[in-house]
Amino acid sequence: MRDSTEWKPTSYRSHTIGQVVELGESLLGSEVTISGYAETVRGRGAICFLLLRDGTGRIQAFLKRDNMDEDSFDSIQSASRESTVQVTGLVAQKRPPKVGEGEPVPLPEYEVNVSSGTILAEASTPLPIGVIDDVQVGLHVRLDNRHLDLRREHVNAMFQLRSRVLQYGRDHLISEGFQEINSPKIIAAAAEGGTNLFPIKYFETDAFLSQSPQLYKQLAILGGLERVFEIGPAFRAEKHDTYRHLNEFISFDIEGAWMDDEDVMGVQERMIHYIWSQVKVNDQHLMDKVNEYRESQGKGKITIEIPSLPFPRIPYCDAIEIVKGGGGEIDWGDDIESHHCDLIAAKFPGFHFIPKWPMAMKPFYIHHKEGEEGSSGGQLSRGFDLNYGRDEMTSGGAREHRVDVLESNLRNMGLDPDDFSFYTDGFRYGAPPHAGWGLGVARLLMVLTGAGNVREVVLFPRDRSRVTP
Repeated sequence: MRDSTEWKPTSYRSHTIGQVVELGESLLGSEVTISGYAETVRGRGAICFLLLRDGTGRIQAFLKRDNMDEDSFDSIQSASRESTVQVTGLVAQKRPPKVGEGEPVPLPEYEVNVSSGTILAEASTPLPIGVIDDVQVGLHVRLDNRHLDLRREHVNAMFQLRSRVLQYGRDHLISEGFQEINSPKIIAAAAEGGTNLFPIKYFETDAFLSQSPQLYKQLAILGGLERVFEIGPAFRAEKHDTYRHLNEFISFDIEGAWMDDEDVMGVQERMIHYIWSQVKVNDQHLMDKVNEYRESQGKGKITIEIPSLPFPRIPYCDAIEIVKGGGGEIDWGDDIESHHCDLIAAKFPGFHFIPKWPMAMKPFYIHHKEGEEGSSGGQLSRGFDLNYGRDEMTSGGAREHRVDVLESNLRNMGLDPDDFSFYTDGFRYGAPPHAGWGLGVARLLMVLTGAGNVREVVLFPRDRSRVTP
């Protein structure tokens, strides 16, 4: 239940249902007005039991024909499930069910004895997906009807958890001296190279949707903002169709001046530790809703285990040896793919960093140190990934702050430095060493809630086949 102190009266209700439940004893005999969805309507003739639900809880409303307008009574008694209803009445002790008469769900000990009520909007029948019924439908059907899917308790709880994760992450970054910025999402050139861009027409100019706030975070650092973060969207025209890829996603992104890769890995692990700690203290009731559903489906219960600090560091060269030792086929300079990560996760099942990737595998703006080479002689970067088990969560690293090296890196990638002059010019006037990362919010929620597909924790996901609703 959400904290009742956060809710104020509105034109449609004096209290939330959660407030009535929480403050029931002190409200006994008081008149309240509540609004919500008609979850069930039971009783015929002279009495009616209406189970009413809003985003804060559920309560029983008791209607008696003799106590209210007859037309209103009849319309509510015949209302379809999920219709929105407003009722006014006195808070009272709940009537126990008759012998042999079960209740659809456990209810609080208080109810509302209704004196007046109205249907605000009638729900069409049949419902395209069940809200309280255990009816199995595919994820695509749920997403087509997300407005109803969200009314399911465990789904609603996951999106409340998403909101809390964003709040806790923001709070922690601010506590470490980071300030929030907003970067443009309409850009003239790729932020990270490559062709995975969505082209758009911006008046008479060709432009693209931003892959990443990367370059603009760095320009903010060069301007003296010292430590910045953004929570915002990015767009990638990659043709992936997997349980963990989307073409539009939200990420935490940070950048810090006078910091290196190890420094910002520390920021990230402390932020995740803080998020998990706050969820465990404040939001167990939401996790309970998720777990109730999981258990009803025969799935394991999710326990909030606060990760220990520091997270393990497994340098790329060591990771390659772990994969080889586990029987995987991989050579130095190859990408570490999901089936390779399974072998690493067998030893490191939780959060772990994989730092010091080959420079050839990282974007042009990643820093490298002369003399740091891998087992095959290739140049090592100061780039890193964060994984949870087999899944990549983050990419980040120390940034190249020397303009001549930046331009050389661009040429080595087949890019024209002139196309990036808006970016590289900022490095000509004194650039502090700096570092940062980007962390996908949905992938973090997958870990927290045990969701099997990133689409479950994205409100209206966008992938290769979905642009509506």
